[in-house]
Amino acid sequence: MLHKTRGIVFKTTDYGESSVIVQVFTEKFGLQSYLINGVKKPKAKISRNMLQPLHLLDMVVYHKTNGAVQRIAELKNAPQLQSIPYDVIKSSLVIFLNEVLYKAVKQQTADENLFDFVFNAIEWLDHQTTGLANFHLFFLVRLTRYLGFYPDKYPAVGDAEFFDMKNGTFTRYKPDLNYLSPPHTQNFNKLLLSSFETLPQLKLANDERRFLLSKLLEYYAMHIEGFGYVRSHEILEEVLS
Repeated sequence: MLHKTRGIVFKTTDYGESSVIVQVFTEKFGLQSYLINGVKKPKAKISRNMLQPLHLLDMVVYHKTNGAVQRIAELKNAPQLQSIPYDVIKSSLVIFLNEVLYKAVKQQTADENLFDFVFNAIEWLDHQTTGLANFHLFFLVRLTRYLGFYPDKYPAVGDAEFFDMKNGTFTRYKPDLNYLSPPHTQNFNKLLLSSFETLPQLKLANDERRFLLSKLLEYYAMHIEGFGYVRSHEILEEVLS
């Protein structure tokens, strides 16, 4: 049976001489694997270039419940990304976020709220010209809302000096392990309070940005089984420094 769905490319792997298996986070079916034949041929209807990390898709697919590998009837990039493929900062951000998403999102069932967040965030990044330096931090913080470990609300000023990463809570008492302390706690809270509209006004020093990124990746590793080490953040830090 044919279904229309939007999708976000997560990973493309060569299969045979001219085919690929592409893992797509779909709006209707969650994360799915699709076999696409002939993508490397000169006149391919679906080309390898259409399947770059976090490219946005409109798809018509065949879907079998519990099917290991699905098939695609039609595919197009919609919307077509205008700046991300050609901007070194944006493309570096996408490579990093793609690695995080690939490690964090595993469900093969629909999660429309998560899908909408990621889809809209990529669209925003593609059109944005300012406020890019902290986008990855903001994205990681917001993503935790959909992954189930979004931090508790920051208490009244002066009531919390520390953020307990294990429990995801702000506290006035220093935890034994895995925590943020001032001024990082307050900067972390600024990220929590940010929005796409206010992100360009958020100012963080390069050293603080690197520190918060390392702690956010620790936070993810603590709360997602098998998350492991993210390699692309080192390249991203060089590009943003």
